[in-house]
Amino acid sequence: MHVLTAFIYLQLLDALTTIAFMMHKVEEMNPLIKWAMRESFNPLLGLAMVKVAAVVLAVLCVASSRYGVLRKVNVFFALVVAYNVVVLILVAPALRH
Repeated sequence: MHVLTAFIYLQLLDALTTIAFMMHKVEEMNPLIKWAMRESFNPLLGLAMVKVAAVVLAVLCVASSRYGVLRKVNVFFALVVAYNVVVLILVAPALRH
């Protein structure tokens, strides 16, 4: 899979796990995302704007042949998404009560 495609998938998965946390009233921990969600007209719009900006930066990485940077970022976001999913599996049922 191309590193840009993987990056876009990971951004989508990160956004979806963020939305799942929002549905359970869990506060966003990333200061940039938290700020964007607070300052935008709609929290989802703020989240989307940050994700679109991240994809633009990733496209610039590909355009400048900085694949190594994007691979490292992909590993980071894969770990973030995996962590988010584990937390949702373990903690979300307790939040329903």
